[in-house]
Order: sequence, then structure tokens, then C-alpha cells
Amino acid sequence: MDTTYYDHGTPAERWERAGMFFDAKEYATAARVLGALVEEVPEQTGPRLLLARAYYHSAQLGRAEAELRRIVERDPVEQYARLLLGRTLERQGRAAEAEPHLRLASALAGDFPEL
Repeated sequence: MDTTYYDHGTPAERWERAGMFFDAKEYATAARVLGALVEEVPEQTGPRLLLARAYYHSAQLGRAEAELRRIVERDPVEQYARLLLGRTLERQGRAAEAEPHLRLASALAGDFPEL
């Protein structure tokens, strides 16, 4: 297997590289780095969540949804994953599916309506 710049280095170095691409709004490139990293450390939420965000921002909504569903399956109270899943579903025109995730994200963030 050929090692490219995207795959080169330790997981920590690749995590840092992915963050730099993400910060530079090079979302598809960040996703390329993160995809391999997530395969290597699938139990870690941070890389998977950043991968989902990179997919979201690069309009790869099906991939974003799949990653976010994996996160909330493992950690149902991961607030930001719920929020981004709701927004991803909304962006796909699936508002009814998005609503429960957005409500739960608000509740997990402590945003309760005044009584």
C-alpha cells in the first residue's frame, strides 16, 4: 500500500493535519485524512465527529448522516452529534426525522422553554 501525505505520520499527527485542513475550509481533504484515522481508531468519538462535520460542510450529507448515526448509537447523549444529525436531516429535506434529534440536542444543552 502506498503511503501518501494524507496517510503519513502518527495518529496524532494525522489528527492535527485533518484539523488544519478543516480550519482552512478544505473539508473534502480533511475527510480524506479523517476517513483512514476513523478506521484505525473507530472507538474514538472526536475523529468521527470531525469527519461527520467535514462531510456536512462538503455537502456529503449521506456520509455525514451515517457517521452521526454511528456516534449516537454508541453515545445517545452526545449533544453535538444529535444537533448535527438534526441539521443534516433538515438539509436533506427530512424535517420530521430531524425534529426529535434537534429537541434532544436542545434538552441536552439545557435549553428548556420557559414555563
